[in-house]
Amino acid sequence: MIAGMLEQDFIAYLIFGLTLNFVFSILFGMYLTKNIGMEEMLKSKGDKQQSLLVSISLFIPFAKMLVTLYRVTILQIYFLNRGYTHKEFWVYMTHNKD
Repeated sequence: MIAGMLEQDFIAYLIFGLTLNFVFSILFGMYLTKNIGMEEMLKSKGDKQQSLLVSISLFIPFAKMLVTLYRVTILQIYFLNRGYTHKEFWVYMTHNKD
């Protein structure tokens, strides 16, 4: 048993969580590409590395999906509601704070 579940149930949750993460990530990427443009995203992309917690969350069911939904929430609440643009969000997500 893993976390009180049978192994096959845990693996099913893991696969479903990764699938949901994939779907949300693709949709979020398409949304940003539509609002920023692919060329502009490539020109303004920084070299920021993902934190270790985000990388490890891939192995926890639904955690990676929650990280993606957290990024969508930050975009909506912090950036768009305050009058910032999608591009400023992209720069925030991909650049170090230097």
